[in-house]
Amino acid sequence: MLQSRWNMVSMMRVSIFMVLVLLLCPGVAYSAPDADLWPDWQAHDPHSMEKVDHSAWQNVLDRYLVAVEPGVTAFDYASAKSGGYGAISGYIASMTQVGVDDLNRDQQFAYWVNLYNALTVQVVLDHYPVTSIRDINISPGLFSSGPWGKKLITVEGRTLSLDDIEHRILRPIWHDPRIHYAVNCASIGCPALAPKAYDADMLYAQLDQAAKGFINHPRSVRRNGDGAFVLSQLYDWYRDDFGKSDADFISHLTRYAGPELAAQLKADAPRLDISGYEYDWTLNAATK
Repeated sequence: MLQSRWNMVSMMRVSIFMVLVLLLCPGVAYSAPDADLWPDWQAHDPHSMEKVDHSAWQNVLDRYLVAVEPGVTAFDYASAKSGGYGAISGYIASMTQVGVDDLNRDQQFAYWVNLYNALTVQVVLDHYPVTSIRDINISPGLFSSGPWGKKLITVEGRTLSLDDIEHRILRPIWHDPRIHYAVNCASIGCPALAPKAYDADMLYAQLDQAAKGFINHPRSVRRNGDGAFVLSQLYDWYRDDFGKSDADFISHLTRYAGPELAAQLKADAPRLDISGYEYDWTLNAATK
């Protein structure tokens, strides 16, 4: 009996400690989900010529997305909250009517990425003003953070969260590291929300551009005063997606890096000297 009570007390102490960590140190609470395929989403028609119309999402981007600098964009949530919410929700509603299983793979990829990004913007608008998307604590579970785990949409009779789209569909089906540069988490530290809606006919060029835009910005890869590299936390959370070996990871970065950065990466090979990881969860809001 005494041992049982001691175990209960120990478990309570651990639970209290974890709650305090979440409250006092939110930056350490986030952990990336593993890629976990939902097999029923593998259905597709490789011969399909059907195209999904993303022009409504493009109109939103044209109106509210702001180019800050190369590789960085911001979204005007304040204006979109009052004048663009209907357009965003209308686009999302139209996407729920698409027969995703009847599309070819490139159309499906563009569909899921655009839908993910539109849903992310809508979630922020639903709770705006907020300082960070992580302040929108609507995911189920005691230790959950942010909105990513909440079921937000129904597609072909299946309810989906942002986590479901990214980690149960996109990552495990396509196995393309550029997914991480395409889906946007509404934060300064994440890859930019692309100014053009993803288009199946230009998909690979768009993904390459997203990778180049992020990798060549200091929030992704930079050297500190000691010559070691500071990397985006993205490369820590999803390390295996970018290359299981150090050589593969360096190859991924150099493929999209500009000449100066590529030379620095190659000089550090076969293993990068990494001093740490950084990520800015501040909302990617455009300022007047």
